[in-house]
Amino acid sequence: MGKQPFTILIVDDDEDVLLSAKLLLKKVYEKVIIKSDPKALNTILTTENIDVVVLDMNYRIGFNDGKEGVYWLKHVLEIKPEMVVILMTAYGEVELAVNTIKLGAFDFILKPWSNEKFLATIHAASQLSISRKSNAILKHTAKVIQELVPHGQETIIGSSKNMQSLYDRVDKVAKTDANVLILGENGTGKQHVAKRIHQKSDRKNGPFIHLDLGSLPESLFESELFGHKKGAFTDAFEDKPGRFELAENGTLFLDEIGNLPFHLQSKLLTVIQERVVFRIGDRNHQSVNARLVFATNAPLLQWVKEGKFREDLLFRINTIEIPIPPLRERKEDIKPLSKHFFKKFASKYNKPNLVMPEDTINELKKYNWPGNIRQLEHTIERGVIMTDSNEMSVLDLNLKPNDTSIIKSKESESLNIKELERNLIQKALNKHQGNISKAAKELGLTRAALYRRLEKFNI
Repeated sequence: MGKQPFTILIVDDDEDVLLSAKLLLKKVYEKVIIKSDPKALNTILTTENIDVVVLDMNYRIGFNDGKEGVYWLKHVLEIKPEMVVILMTAYGEVELAVNTIKLGAFDFILKPWSNEKFLATIHAASQLSISRKSNAILKHTAKVIQELVPHGQETIIGSSKNMQSLYDRVDKVAKTDANVLILGENGTGKQHVAKRIHQKSDRKNGPFIHLDLGSLPESLFESELFGHKKGAFTDAFEDKPGRFELAENGTLFLDEIGNLPFHLQSKLLTVIQERVVFRIGDRNHQSVNARLVFATNAPLLQWVKEGKFREDLLFRINTIEIPIPPLRERKEDIKPLSKHFFKKFASKYNKPNLVMPEDTINELKKYNWPGNIRQLEHTIERGVIMTDSNEMSVLDLNLKPNDTSIIKSKESESLNIKELERNLIQKALNKHQGNISKAAKELGLTRAALYRRLEKFNI
């Protein structure tokens, strides 16, 4: 029978006690750490994954009142409230034992100990450690899910022929666990389609976890996707579940999958095939039971030919493809979308008497909307904010020329820095078919910086 996978820390100023305890425990437990100075606790508890701490009550010669043990017990529990602590003393005052347990100690051992009693106490403590850590992980996971799961539900709006076809496709695939790849330009509502798939599925009572790979620094990809163990790298101060674990029994939506670095594509492929995930720094795997939905605006087939995206991964993620039509191809949906956003923002900005005339809606229907639904939403929000009358006019919307792919002569003569910057960004996006990474590279910006400018200019 192998050793139990626990790490026991023993702190005592008596070297003989430390050696005896280590010789006894290392036969049973995977790792036993001994320290003679309790000041080492700060470093040990933040760099090692300790399961049980065994603390001596006295460390200074001539002082046998146990106050130091009480001090270090409190200190340990301040750093790690869930830590299981056992106290040792050669002075068996019952009152002291009771007080330390009231303060949070798990148990109390008298020196010299019997090996059977010592091992039994450590075993019970290690089992409590499992329970406490599991509860801590569950609480942390629940908190993270609460932060990640969107509050409220935005419905997909549209009755056009294109949208009816999309609804039919979504409803057919939702009841299955097939991997889905949603295709569409920026701002077309890929996240809302992913939510609809989740809400129509048998997993609707589970979490819907969204990760936008397009806005994530490359250094965080692996940790966010797969999680990490405490101490796996410099800033890994605690165990952290990845998005695959957080989406257990629910749906994991990986947006902008084309931004996943090539060296991590094989790891994602393995997770999809084997249905297990290894946290960074962990030898033990976690099972994966999540529905996988992906989205991109990138030309993945072209990237496969260019060696930028793995062909076997593409085959795995696009069991079903769901293309979302751009807003310019379903202009009959502009009116209901506009009314929806107008109602939303009129309420948000406390303008109950504000109306949106039919001629304003007609102007919205004439526009090509290169930024799709997201741009329409931002435009109407701006209009609601800026209007000073009870009617929101076309002028309040501040619509730009439709042909944003070409800087017209009038625009090229403009020396307005904001206009020039907006036009350059739009040109880069058009050139690279909406691919954020390529556009950012051409503009000499980071992805995050480009995203901020897209928000700034409502693109």
